[in-house]
Amino acid sequence: MTKYLLILLFYVLSTHSMMCADIPDYESHTIIHDGLKRTYLVHFPKNMDKKSRRPLIIALHGGLGNGKRMMELTSYKFNELSDKENFIVVYPDGIGKNWNDGRKNMPGRYKAHNRNIDDVGFISTLIDTMVNYYNVDSTRVFVTGMSNGAIMSQRLAIELSDKIAAAAPVCGNIPEDLESTPKNAVAMMIINGTKDPLVPYDGGYVHFGKKKLGKVCSTDESIKFWVKHNQVKTDPVTTKIENINISDSCNIEKTTYFTPCNCKNVVLISVKNGGHTWPGGKQYLGKKLIGNTNRDIDACQVIWDFFNVQFVSLYD
Repeated sequence: MTKYLLILLFYVLSTHSMMCADIPDYESHTIIHDGLKRTYLVHFPKNMDKKSRRPLIIALHGGLGNGKRMMELTSYKFNELSDKENFIVVYPDGIGKNWNDGRKNMPGRYKAHNRNIDDVGFISTLIDTMVNYYNVDSTRVFVTGMSNGAIMSQRLAIELSDKIAAAAPVCGNIPEDLESTPKNAVAMMIINGTKDPLVPYDGGYVHFGKKKLGKVCSTDESIKFWVKHNQVKTDPVTTKIENINISDSCNIEKTTYFTPCNCKNVVLISVKNGGHTWPGGKQYLGKKLIGNTNRDIDACQVIWDFFNVQFVSLYD
């Protein structure tokens, strides 16, 4: 009898564990914008105090991706930080698995670009929704993204500077065709690999294989754009991040341009010999295709620290 009780207990506990593992770490939501049904995933912090206003991070996936893949790319670390630091993180989905980030002359299958999808308006509406219904602090709205999502982050920082306090694009510069200028200063941290085989560190055509996917400015030009716009008046400070993982074949140099208020700083995280990858994240394709993934830092933690410090400095 004891044997069968133990088997039953094991079955119950195993089934409970499987059920817990299957409980999603996020919620699926939809809104209608510009006549289109737009979808996004939301991770709310555990034990969230619904009465207090909290920050919002919008994390944008790369081309051919979606919100779920963005979570996987970052190894769900934004969700973990959300629980620890009490912010909300949203993973929107682009139309046709890409964002209309402002590049022109894109191949036909890039629906967001060629149909001129109003992704800026969608994200603006999404921000309003989160502020109005989920008690998000409108002064602490941040955006980050990878690749196509990073270029889109640059566009959003420029065209929604009245709603976005800081941005942290990874593997993405300002699109060369974008003619908009921001109305307000936006704290900016750019994380780019010097050996990125898709989005060139030194600017030019974004490409995958032989396909040309529009042009972007160089990393240096993108940094200078924000340094000028944020009215940085001091010399930059450059430091080398400890190379704690020599097996990743890359290292990091950090350059900070401090603004007078120390709340709209411009930072470059230059991943020397780094590829089209998220530092500390998933190696989603082979090194021959996308290059090295840096393991000296966790980009999610670095990005949150940057966002958080900008806010704290603003109220010092």
